[in-house]
Amino acid sequence: MTPAWPRLLPAGLALVALIWGQDALSLAPNRLMPGAPLMARDVLPGWALLSLPLLLTGAAPWRGAPLAAAAALLVLLAALGMAAAGLLEGAAPAARATLGAAAWLALAALAALVFWPGPARVLAAALLALGLGALAWGGVLDGLSLAVEFHARREAVAAALLTHLWLSLAALGLALALASMLALAGLASARLGAFFDTLLGGVQVVPAIALFGLLVPVLAALLGAFPGLRAAGLGAIGATPALIGIALYLSLPLLRALRTGLTATDPAVLQAATALGMGRGRMLAWVRLPLGLPHFLGGLRVAAVQAVGLVTLGGLVGAGGLGALVFEGMAQFATDLILLGALPVVALALAVDAGLGAMERRA
Repeated sequence: MTPAWPRLLPAGLALVALIWGQDALSLAPNRLMPGAPLMARDVLPGWALLSLPLLLTGAAPWRGAPLAAAAALLVLLAALGMAAAGLLEGAAPAARATLGAAAWLALAALAALVFWPGPARVLAAALLALGLGALAWGGVLDGLSLAVEFHARREAVAAALLTHLWLSLAALGLALALASMLALAGLASARLGAFFDTLLGGVQVVPAIALFGLLVPVLAALLGAFPGLRAAGLGAIGATPALIGIALYLSLPLLRALRTGLTATDPAVLQAATALGMGRGRMLAWVRLPLGLPHFLGGLRVAAVQAVGLVTLGGLVGAGGLGALVFEGMAQFATDLILLGALPVVALALAVDAGLGAMERRA
């Protein structure tokens, strides 16, 4: 097997060349004002720049490219954190040291390499998570403006994350219940199944913002006609329109996956089950559902990742979650606040995709 280092050595050198003469950090007077760009060669220590190609070259034959990239990413991030802390010494209390474009590009390239397909990917992701936790716990990253913003809004970020998870799970559960009923109805009537598919397909072409906007007056009229619904906790704004709208979007991939799984059973198997005296209910529970599990998990994987992303837009109708931080940051032109909401959404989506993908492969 050809070792990975001959292929990764040019990548490491290109990475250093990318950030050498570009802005790695910028020093701004406060969280809203743009900062003065600072070149990597002026702020990063030489050992950090030298270690990037060495790590990508020397560690790759040992455990593969993902592990080498995780180590290089942690070294680069630690160097950026220490450089930011040095820049803030003697500066005004409101001053912020933010990551520059070259730093973001280098970190993104290394992060993509961490998740390169292969057996070392899981180990590399675990190393990266542990390393990030160690750097944060040790205060190495405290000089970066993103860490400063996080410390100032720790409770708000934690609450938004929990709300985001709850909304994602609730929308996914609601969509799964709806798709299951429609799939079973479609199994009994092909024409009815085609109608449901067309109906949910029409929802997909409506932009999410437009759908949420349409649901607000519809729910307001419904709550006005039936005040008891308001007493039950439903509202025209907030979680209710977000959950309904997101569930409608998620229902189509779930419906198609369920329908494919339920109809993928070999007719000979169905004939054998019928010969054994199985009714429709037992055949569904003991034959169709187990044999269609890989198809179900594939649709669930797509819908779960979509749920994590679409809940972000729920902040537009007052549902809360990480999307509320993103839109608040946009309103204030505060990049760090936007990232505080966006980065956990990306991490959640990747984690959900990886977890359900592993279940799908096993099934």
